Amino acid sequence: MDDQNKNLIIATALSFLVILGWFLFFPPPEPETAEAPPTGQVSQTAPEASVPATAPSAGAGETGAGQGAAVQETVADAPRVAIDTPRLTGSISLLGGRIDDLSLKDYRETIDAGSPIVKMLKPVGDEGAYYALYGWAPGAGLTLDDVPGPNTEWRVASGGTLGIDAPVTLSWVNGKGLTFRREIAIDADYMFTVTQSVENASGATVGLAPYGILARHGEPANRKKFFILHEGVVAMADGELTETDYKKMPDFDFQAREGARAEVNQVQTNGWIGFTDHYWMTTLIPAPGSAFKQVAKYDDRRDIYQTETVLPTETLGAGQSAQVTTQLFAGAKEWETIRKYENAGIEGFIDSIDWGWFFFLTKPIFWLLHNIHNLLGNMGWSIIGLTLILKAILFPLAFKSYVSMAKMKELQPQMEKLKEAAGDDRQKVQQGMMELYKKEKVNPAAGCLPILLQIPIFFSLYKVIFVTIELRQTGWFGPFQDLSAPDPTSIMNFFGLAPWAGPEPGTLMATVLIGILPLLLGISMFLQQKLNPAPTDPTQKMIFAWMPWVFMFMLGGFASGLVVYWISNNTITFTQQYLIMRSQGYKPDVFGNIKETFKRGASGGKK
Repeated sequence: MDDQNKNLIIATALSFLVILGWFLFFPPPEPETAEAPPTGQVSQTAPEASVPATAPSAGAGETGAGQGAAVQETVADAPRVAIDTPRLTGSISLLGGRIDDLSLKDYRETIDAGSPIVKMLKPVGDEGAYYALYGWAPGAGLTLDDVPGPNTEWRVASGGTLGIDAPVTLSWVNGKGLTFRREIAIDADYMFTVTQSVENASGATVGLAPYGILARHGEPANRKKFFILHEGVVAMADGELTETDYKKMPDFDFQAREGARAEVNQVQTNGWIGFTDHYWMTTLIPAPGSAFKQVAKYDDRRDIYQTETVLPTETLGAGQSAQVTTQLFAGAKEWETIRKYENAGIEGFIDSIDWGWFFFLTKPIFWLLHNIHNLLGNMGWSIIGLTLILKAILFPLAFKSYVSMAKMKELQPQMEKLKEAAGDDRQKVQQGMMELYKKEKVNPAAGCLPILLQIPIFFSLYKVIFVTIELRQTGWFGPFQDLSAPDPTSIMNFFGLAPWAGPEPGTLMATVLIGILPLLLGISMFLQQKLNPAPTDPTQKMIFAWMPWVFMFMLGGFASGLVVYWISNNTITFTQQYLIMRSQGYKPDVFGNIKETFKRGASGGKK
């Protein structure tokens, strides 16, 4: 076996390993499953978030099984204020003024028309309770009983149903001269504005610190747990973004002041903190320019994850009052919506979307795809349009690459003569080849450059298709109604023509009984390969013959939008290479090469 064969086998093996590694570390997304509705059965205890430890840390509502059940019953029975906007529906519990019931009208759990809308926030007592709390931590002259907390029984001072331009004001009097008010407003999308105020008529000087809490009971049940996707805490502090996975929070150092395992950061001017899921996010946002304490916390006794913002202590003399306004984002991570909020002054908010390592490519690629989609109105055709633009940008490099490859083929006879003349003297062969390259002005590495550039582009596009909500449940045509999910067609249902479903995505059956898109991917790779005659060496011929079909099965289970990109990329590459080869005086015999493949003995079995 000569060096050329060895290099080919090594390169092919490495290619398989890269694809296999990609498949293992960045597996195709599992289909979203509708979350099971609450069964009415709950744990014996119903733990709640703890108040920020600006004052002594305390559990907000339970210390044992009996008290936990009582808290749960109280939460369920507490009166509520309805939330109703064109995009949101839910309610606010007057027990603690909790924003703990919120659903997204624009999004359903599956592509079925009758599927339930996505529920984001849930009250204590529901499986996977997830809610926002606001209050005041007591300072000098006050105790926990003197300030509103998670179990304060608020009353409605003004307003009815919370809606756009229809705020609601809650009030509570502590019986010791302090009157607290909380105004909650909401915009046309997903941003709540929470204004907390206090009036001191106690006759004494008091200190208290306003806070906001996001509490999550246990990890989300439908977490993807993919290496490529961050789910957990996301925070911005003075221009620095941090991301913390759920699995890392139990490893936080125990901080007695916080009463739990926690990481605490002091923000000087601008910041926010919250929880991010695959497509949804809740975020506490103090007013821009505000200093505050930023906390990510895990209470291992109650299995509660928390993020907190604690603003500086307000010191109020007799007759004085204080007011603090913060915001709460609770909704879908839509690029346009989040960008709008960033432009309104929330620093770095667009980075709450997980753009990944190649963010410098991912962001402009998504921007381009988004604008093409605005123009065409169909995400499948937009991906094809994006591929055309990317190939056009890379065309000068591709042209040089193909020309270099053509020249290399022309030099092949001279290179063979050099090898024969040099015999086993490899150094002499290398020197002769370098002189030949220099004389003919050929760069042997030029053919690799477009391939190298394709890798980060491919990774960035995969990130865009998998992470951004704009591709979630976005259709193309016919059976392809969710380009973020694998191809729903299969040999088993005659590529979507039969009325029954194909194998469950991600299973061995789905990998073997492929759909129409993976099949087209294999065919496009096969045709691209047939621009050149099959190599005469049997080993090379066998590798080239199997490569398209192996890749077809390995890559077919990825998001169908990504497979559409691969098919488009292969088709455009085939066209480009064909035209460039013709321009260099070489006419590819594609049909002849295909016929040769199917001739008896073409695989090397008969000579």
